[in-house]
Order: sequence, then structure tokens, then C-alpha cells
Amino acid sequence: MHSLSDVSAFRADLHCHSHCSDGSSSPVELIDLSLAKGLSALAITDHDTVAAYPEAVEYARKKNFLLGTGVEFSCHYQKLSVHVLGYDFNWQSPHILEYCARLQEKRKNRNREILEKLCRLQMPIEEKELERLSQNAKAIGRPHIAAVMVKKGYVKSIQEAFSFYLGDRECCYVPGILFPVEEAIQVIHAAQGKAFIAHPHLYDDGMIVKTLLQFPFDGIECHYARCPPHKEKRWIKLAKERKLLMSGGSDFHGSVKPHIPLGCSWVDQNLFYAIFQNHLVLSV
Repeated sequence: MHSLSDVSAFRADLHCHSHCSDGSSSPVELIDLSLAKGLSALAITDHDTVAAYPEAVEYARKKNFLLGTGVEFSCHYQKLSVHVLGYDFNWQSPHILEYCARLQEKRKNRNREILEKLCRLQMPIEEKELERLSQNAKAIGRPHIAAVMVKKGYVKSIQEAFSFYLGDRECCYVPGILFPVEEAIQVIHAAQGKAFIAHPHLYDDGMIVKTLLQFPFDGIECHYARCPPHKEKRWIKLAKERKLLMSGGSDFHGSVKPHIPLGCSWVDQNLFYAIFQNHLVLSV
């Protein structure tokens, strides 16, 4: 780990996914990869679950590695899907754990409907089979269903599964039942954490970000997955104008998205410690 005085060398990736949601790496593998890449700190932001943290916390302490708590919640604002990043919260908070449990139940119901549609098209997948083949995933969703379709020979690739069956406008698509943005923020704050708008670069209408800021967000994800610096400037400027915190990360998923390496986007020491003030894992 870099010394605290070595500001220029400090790099922290605050957006990545483990196999507890839709990434391919275990929490231990993410920390080992971070160390191999010379990263100074990490936050694992799995979708709708903090299941990575029991293992990640223990291993981070063993390796004397900085680990901040993180999560990415799937929400909605009006009819728009919005992702909310939570940081620096108590991952064992009942507020977080109960909210994650509710989200997982919604995911299960959605998956059942998708599997029913696939079965009608002569592509049967049992729910227990999906869970078994998804291994360690706690937040099972369409990417896992697509992977099982490939394993069973129904399609040749995950891309084909989405292009013909699971994509947002395809025949087996089932809309997710998302929770309101304001509820996710309340849960994160109740767990002593900070709420951020995730990847604002991905919204077609940039004005939606300013509209979302009517809610008590603490920050914006300004640095993201190889986003060109000239595009990031817009969100950096907005964060500074609103006196909001700035986060950033790769959105690493491992072999699921092999074109995005861990650490390709990051924050420096000043931005990292502006966010993580209460719930950091350090050596013991």
C-alpha cells in the first residue's frame, strides 16, 4: 500500500463487481488483482447485495489493504432506471441487510417470470438449476440466465441471448420492479453512508442528473470506465458547483466485460478520503 504522503501514486477503484452479483471474480481475487495492479484501495459495489464483504473484510485485513464499503442499488425515478452507489456505510447495518433482502426477493420473482417465458419457447431452465450454475452469486439476474442458456446450448453467446431473448425489447424480457431513488438514499444514510449518482455519463439526457439532485445525494460518480476526460469535466464542474463529493471507478466485471480492466478509472487520495471517513477496513 502506498504511503499517505505519496498522493500522486495513490489510486482507488470505487466501482467493481464480484461473483456475488454479476462479476466473475471472487472478493479475494479482486483484492489480489488490485494489489497486482498497484491499486491503493478498493470498494466492491455489487448489485443489490453486500455479500462480498464478510470474505473481503477478512482478506483485506490479512493483506493490509484499504477497503471501503460499497454497493450499487437498482432504482427508478419516474420511468427511468437509475443506479445509486452507496459508500462508507456499515455493511452490517440492518437497514442495508433488510433492503438487500427485499431487492433479492424482487429479483427472484422477475427471474421466475423470465424462466417461464423461456420454457414456453422450449428452452427450459429450472430455478434451482439457475442458482446452482450461478455458483456464488447472491444477486442473480439476466446475465446469469444468459450464461446458463449458453451452457445448455440454447444460444452460442451471452450477446445472442440478450439480442434475441433477454434484451429490454425482446420476447422474454420482464421489467424489473425497482425501488424509488429516495428510498435507496434513505437506507444508505440510515446506515451512516453516502449516496452517489452512478455513471451519469450513460444517461441520454444530461438534464436528468440535475433533476435527480433534488434528492439528498452526497456525490456524483465523475470518473468512469475509460470515459474521456473531456466528458468527465461536465460532471466534475457540476459536483464542484453543488459542493458534492466525487467518486470514480472502472465498473469492472471480470470476464463478463473483458474490455474493462480493473483500475482503468480511479480516484486519488484526496477524493478517496473525502468519501471514506467512517467505515474503512485497515490492518489489525
